[in-house]
Amino acid sequence: MTAWGRPLVPLRQFVVKMHSRCDLACDHCYVYEHADQSWSARPKVISPDVLRSAAERIAEHAAAHGLDTVHVVLHGGEPLLAGHDRLRGAAEALTTALDGVCALDLRIHTNAVTLDERFLDLFDEFDIKVGVSLDGDKAANDLHRRYANGRSSHDRVLRGIALLDRPRYRHLFAGILCTIDVRNDPVAVYDALAELGPPRLDFLLPHATWDEPPLRPADDTDGTAYARWLLAVYDRWAADGRPMDVRIFDSVLRTLRGDSSLTESLGLAPADLAVIETDGSFEQADSLKTAYDGAPVTGMDVITHSLDEVAAHPGLAARQQGLNGLSDQCRACPVVRSCGGGLYAHRYRTGSGFLNPSVYCSDLLRLITDIQDRQDRQDRQDRHMSEQLDQSDQFDQSVQPALADEHLDELAAGLGSTATTDLLAHHQLSLGRELLGLVWHETPPSEPGAAAWDVLTELDQQAPEAVDAVLAHPYTRTWALHCVRGHAKGVADSAVRGVAEIAAAAALRAGRATTVVVPVHGGLLRLPTLGALSVGETVEQVVVRADADGFRVLAEDRTYTVAWKGDKDPAWQGLRVHELDGWSVVLEDTDPWRDCHGHPAHPRLAESEAAAWGAQLDAAWAWIRTELPQYADALAAGLRAITPLRPSPENADISSAARDAFGAVAIARPSTPESLALLLVHEFQHVKLGAVMDLVDLHDPTCTQRFYAPWRPDPRPLEGLLQGTYAHLAVVDFWRARWRAGGGPQAEVQFSRWRDQTGEALETLAESGGLTAAGERFVAGMREALARDQVSPDALSEARRAAREHRRGSLGPG
Repeated sequence: MTAWGRPLVPLRQFVVKMHSRCDLACDHCYVYEHADQSWSARPKVISPDVLRSAAERIAEHAAAHGLDTVHVVLHGGEPLLAGHDRLRGAAEALTTALDGVCALDLRIHTNAVTLDERFLDLFDEFDIKVGVSLDGDKAANDLHRRYANGRSSHDRVLRGIALLDRPRYRHLFAGILCTIDVRNDPVAVYDALAELGPPRLDFLLPHATWDEPPLRPADDTDGTAYARWLLAVYDRWAADGRPMDVRIFDSVLRTLRGDSSLTESLGLAPADLAVIETDGSFEQADSLKTAYDGAPVTGMDVITHSLDEVAAHPGLAARQQGLNGLSDQCRACPVVRSCGGGLYAHRYRTGSGFLNPSVYCSDLLRLITDIQDRQDRQDRQDRHMSEQLDQSDQFDQSVQPALADEHLDELAAGLGSTATTDLLAHHQLSLGRELLGLVWHETPPSEPGAAAWDVLTELDQQAPEAVDAVLAHPYTRTWALHCVRGHAKGVADSAVRGVAEIAAAAALRAGRATTVVVPVHGGLLRLPTLGALSVGETVEQVVVRADADGFRVLAEDRTYTVAWKGDKDPAWQGLRVHELDGWSVVLEDTDPWRDCHGHPAHPRLAESEAAAWGAQLDAAWAWIRTELPQYADALAAGLRAITPLRPSPENADISSAARDAFGAVAIARPSTPESLALLLVHEFQHVKLGAVMDLVDLHDPTCTQRFYAPWRPDPRPLEGLLQGTYAHLAVVDFWRARWRAGGGPQAEVQFSRWRDQTGEALETLAESGGLTAAGERFVAGMREALARDQVSPDALSEARRAAREHRRGSLGPG
């Protein structure tokens, strides 16, 4: 069959209306508040016969076109109003009809106000993913999403999301859909939604046409208010490290590089969606209800018409013509292949129908071009960094080291000799030098900055080892990445201040007589690898005069004389270096950039707290050297700093390793030396693997699939699973050592549990399809290294019981 002389595009996405009414009265709803009012004449609930016929039609269409997957969304109104039994009937009808035909991606979209455990158990049974509508914090959400009596729905929605966020249901959470209102603060909306931890956010432009244009502020003279709102969200999302997918941003980035969009509102991909109403009629996309009464109508139904006939309908065919279906203005636009003319419904104007640009045309142009500019700037920075890694500069750096196969195999076993760890550290130092060069290249010129840079350049020629020592400090890289990723004045100030701090610290380490003007932030002079000096909140800059004996700091109202190897000035916070047998490590509680681990850093330790840390470190290190000697060499060679974290309210073990802080781990001091030993070896695995992945591509970076780890309830990107599995090799070895050292039955159970779960994760990695050849070699090495000791039947049984309980809500180290 063809549509308008073109080959028929099969339908792959289906919206099934389970209930045609809603328990909320949202004033921006396209079903009830826009031009098309056909809902009022339809049955409230879809019947079993219609469900069965719909499922058969979908299966028939999938079989005829050899589809590998169909996507079905149970929708409304509010689909939960259909009740548990009717939703079960829909899931059973679709599952039965498509069995042996193709895969079924089944979802439900709900306002979540009546979501309960019984619904979620049903969704878990049929693997129905759940999307939730929420417009932000309470003030933002209540602008539109209220009950008919005006009562807020916000608390009920949060209650539903909290249920969905429980470990046993977390895998069902598909994401949150937010309709934009430019009166809301975009950053506050994003923060409120991001705090809920959704795997995806979807920001929707409110439905509007040229006849009924969207709300715009009075000062929106260029028609880009919605773009500016979204760009504020984009910048916040990017600054946060893009912690979840955001469909509109991901779609723009994908279409800019020539890939397909993830939403029908962008890109030129042909429409492949049909709606099945509660009475069994086929309609086009719901968004057309905003255009005019009857706009989505096809005149067809599930009883008498096939989906091939629906796909050939002129309305769907018009949305499958790509460039040829757009207005002249759209076809001439430089971003047309990304924009695609915007959502079809948003083009409508009486008299010219849908042959118009989107009513959001100016917004889409601004949004796409500004995102492209941001991405181009990031790409230039990445290329500059890559180019710098291949050539020498004024710091006369070494060529980027490479990992030979034997190094990779050694590290894959979970270990690492002193020489191999030194190789990783050498690369990280080279990267740190390049980042410093990039910071300086991107920083606007200033007199204090130029003077500090001159000092640093001279020092690198005369005492390069002193410069290396400062640049190798773990949090120097954290500072540098903050600078290269930002563009605001505050970031430029931070760049100048950081260069001056590095120059002053390097001069002190070299014992060279020199003077550096150092800007001060928050009353604190930071000297990385040495410590920090409190100079008072009113001081904006200080003069650091270094000599062979120490240094003097001259501020506006005070002169400090500080010997960095241990002066008694109470304003001086020197680094606490803890010397162990074969290992020198810093308790880093002064550096302002240490607060990058996802948990609050502990403030400066009191002397008694530092002493308690020292005692535990002594005992933990002795245990590692005795019971886990295979991990000791790498720890001693590569772990330079331990950052104390604030304890949790429950006093649970907390630890972390930041991807961009090689040589540091962060830990809340645990209750026993053995626990500290576990956290040290576990987190340093993350440190090592991060450095490996700076050198070698272990996985395809374009792989967007997420995978479940046995120790976490939420799916992880492939890199996250790889990191977690590598870290758990150390967990397995720790419990094996505890067991062999007489730790009793509980240690044997823990060994069995973590060994089996790590083995399960390794199988997931091996079958992921996203590993490179080097990644496959690395995973094979991990599998070979996984301990195979036999355990007793009782320990095996107890381990499996513990794993089941863990999946129901308790998290292990990860």
